[in-house]
Amino acid sequence: MIRVLLVHDSCLLRSALATLIRAEPGIDVTASSWRDARSRARSLQPHVCVMDTDCTGYDGPGRRGELKKIVSAASGDHGACELLVLATAGRPGPLRRAHEAQALGYIDKDAPPQRLLDGIRQVANKQRFVDDSLGYGFLQAAEIPLTQRELGVLSLAAGGASIAEIARTLHLSNGTIRNYLAAITRKTGARNRVDAIRISHAEGWV
Repeated sequence: MIRVLLVHDSCLLRSALATLIRAEPGIDVTASSWRDARSRARSLQPHVCVMDTDCTGYDGPGRRGELKKIVSAASGDHGACELLVLATAGRPGPLRRAHEAQALGYIDKDAPPQRLLDGIRQVANKQRFVDDSLGYGFLQAAEIPLTQRELGVLSLAAGGASIAEIARTLHLSNGTIRNYLAAITRKTGARNRVDAIRISHAEGWV
């Protein structure tokens, strides 16, 4: 029996996906919000974690590295859990962060439902599973000029956080955040912070 932890912040979509997966023979699924995911992962010790990278719970303030933390909790001492993400080709930023978290499977959210079930089985067998339609998204992800830390700062700024709030969230000084924002503005070719946020949204980085 393949144990699956499904993580999604939308109760409606989480329930629908869980119903789809539960109907497949040989797969047992537990659904969770992002807030409860780490504790659920620790107790369930699933073979596969399925996560939607477009959820605000994943990509919100203070959530950088959350994918790795959940998978680590799911793996326990045995390192047996693999990560499969639901992704959008037009958002290369989350795709890159999923790659940095060593996801083994990538499902396009526009793919037929059977692709998700096939992906779960293949990833549970430690085999890579990537939808071809996400290929261009990966190329775009490789060309993002910002570092992971800069993307984190930009994401918080895009959410309306002030320099002081970003500094507190990331445990950095105000001056360091100003330096990051200056570097982001320069690397993106933006006129100012607001323009950098506009560019990042248009490019699907945050």
